[in-house]
Amino acid sequence: MSPGEGAYPNAGLIVGDAACLVVDTRMTHPQGREIAEAVRQVTALPLTVVNTHGHFDHCFGNHAFLPAEIWGHERCAEMLRRDGPVKRAYFAGRTEPPLSAELAAVEIVPPGRTFATEAVLDLGGRTVHLRHLGRGHTDNDVVVDVPDAAVLFAGDLVEEGYPPVFGDAFPLDWPSTMDAVAALATGAVVPGHGAVVDRAFVREQGDTLARTAEAARAAYAAGRTVDDAWCDLPLPEDFARQALDRAYRQLRDDPPYDPPAVLAARLGVPDFA
Repeated sequence: MSPGEGAYPNAGLIVGDAACLVVDTRMTHPQGREIAEAVRQVTALPLTVVNTHGHFDHCFGNHAFLPAEIWGHERCAEMLRRDGPVKRAYFAGRTEPPLSAELAAVEIVPPGRTFATEAVLDLGGRTVHLRHLGRGHTDNDVVVDVPDAAVLFAGDLVEEGYPPVFGDAFPLDWPSTMDAVAALATGAVVPGHGAVVDRAFVREQGDTLARTAEAARAAYAAGRTVDDAWCDLPLPEDFARQALDRAYRQLRDDPPYDPPAVLAARLGVPDFA
């Protein structure tokens, strides 16, 4: 499927002789149904879904694909169960109709088929590898490797046209994870958002992430605040501040998870029980 534009993430379709695999389902039931209908214009084969990670814009459309099997990292399922209701309320409150109503109506469906490091799916004449290469954009990022087509779906580990996003990230781990992504990238790399890229792009973004991690470690060791140190990072201010905050949290209390009530308070989600 064509690359997403703006806030819309990319979705993918991988077709074998006996089955097909949908990569990510976007952010609402209608958006998920739109993808499902597009798939049926291509193939009537039985389908399976994989979520590249547990962020709302990549998996809140899961319900539209039931009763299909939905794959994801084990911590993707945990993230959706733990944070999904808070994030649903937060984003529903920050969008305009009709998207706000569609988000509020989402029934969160975590992956039911989970794994820790790797899973192999046989689509009939085509083998697809689901790999967790390490923490990065989240702690549950999965890349979808299609070796016979030299295509790698990287999720939000790779961003095109937009800086890396650090809201749930592990900035100190992300560079080594990107090294692993680059090692797998023999051809096209489909990022979470934006146009298809290649290994050189992945390496360049990995270098930016490595410089970010190095600057964050140095700033933390020197006792500098986010206000003082953000300008040392090779990122726009908002992204640099977020990266420093997450890096400092990693260094203090890794893993930096907030209980749902704390997350709701931090995001300003009112009346969340």
